[in-house]
Amino acid sequence: MFKNILIICVGNICRSPMAEAMFSHRFQGKGPVFSSAGISALVGNPMDKTAQDVLQDHGLELATHRARQVKGDMLRQADLILAMERSHIQHISEIAPEVHGKTFLIGKWQNDEEIPDPYRKSRPAFEHVHGLLSASIESWLPYLR
Repeated sequence: MFKNILIICVGNICRSPMAEAMFSHRFQGKGPVFSSAGISALVGNPMDKTAQDVLQDHGLELATHRARQVKGDMLRQADLILAMERSHIQHISEIAPEVHGKTFLIGKWQNDEEIPDPYRKSRPAFEHVHGLLSASIESWLPYLR
């Protein structure tokens, strides 16, 4: 059973915190603990305003989020690591090669779909990412319950 799931993107202010909030909402404290980090995190920054707005429009929030840099110990402690892009998996493998077997694309069950970075793009890009994340998260649920 997965108890600690780490979600990775680049800056840890858009995609991974959105996914963290969405997964956490689905489980409502009954199941794995979800967290997020970035491979080039904007350490200490809150979630991107547009990402927050999109989440709020869907009844979710992660108000206390602060971006953090992924580190080897975080990766080793996670039971499952979900990345947005193949390049993130490569970066994770360089930090901690031993976690390769538990690292997957969040879009794994969606034909290994990558989730594009909406950073500094318009709101429709964030809405698109939210839709892709929703589908990806739904596809993971049977494996996480």
